[in-house]
Amino acid sequence: MSATRELIARLRRQLGEDDPLPPAAAAERLATPPKRVFPKARSASEYMQQAAEHTTALVGIGQVGTRYATDVVLQFQAELAVAHHAVASLLPDGWREAHGLLPLNTRVDDHASYLMRPDLGRRLHPLSRQLLESEARKDVDVQPILADGLSALACVGSGPRVLEALTRECAGAGLSLGTPVCARFARVWLEDEIGEVVRAKVAIIILGERPGLGTGDGLSAYLVHKPTLGKTDGDRNMISNIHARGLSPEDAAARLTQLAAAMLEQGLSGVELDLAKLGKDLDSRVIRKPDKRQALIEVSK
Repeated sequence: MSATRELIARLRRQLGEDDPLPPAAAAERLATPPKRVFPKARSASEYMQQAAEHTTALVGIGQVGTRYATDVVLQFQAELAVAHHAVASLLPDGWREAHGLLPLNTRVDDHASYLMRPDLGRRLHPLSRQLLESEARKDVDVQPILADGLSALACVGSGPRVLEALTRECAGAGLSLGTPVCARFARVWLEDEIGEVVRAKVAIIILGERPGLGTGDGLSAYLVHKPTLGKTDGDRNMISNIHARGLSPEDAAARLTQLAAAMLEQGLSGVELDLAKLGKDLDSRVIRKPDKRQALIEVSK
């Protein structure tokens, strides 16, 4: 034994403990785990269950233990797939011409570029600008524009109904309507250039809105007075949630016509437009039967 080890051993003996570590305590015997673990039954607060009867939002879904129930997770994944499908949808070839719409294209070449370059979707392709200049009616009160936006499914599904109803409403209000056009890969601000080319007093673009969970068929409509390049979002008014479970195409067309007429009367749009002068005609706070969330999956019990 080395001198160092011998000195350490002697010091330990002097301290009354020659073992460097105390004796290990006896291990406690653990209970045998069960073969299967059963989580607590699915539970949700009574308040949230009642609230869920009045909205399609994800409330009152409850939990199983510390996790969501299987049907909740699968429903969420299915609704997310609906939104993804809507964003990925494209206008069918020949659809615009078949519906009597003047076909216009933006400076976007493909769908991937449309998602990555919003600026290109705000300007007309030079050939489409020439087509608009030669074929469209000029100096109109209202220029209607249908577009795919972020959901071509919505454009194809409800777009023609909105245009048809808007044509009737504008005619009834004595407003002249421009040549109906349909733009592919379009963003909201495209209405500025189109309206400027045809010298419209008001431009209205109706396009597929950004899909939500389980809702890929919604349209939004944006209006602007004296459309010119350089207008901002503060210069616009809009109506959203135009679909079967929201605002009907007919009701949307009536409100769009009321807004357009107010813009022509007041000579402005956007945040400066005095909506109070429209009174209850534009009041959207109407009590209606609560929507039910559509079940997209079924889980066997």
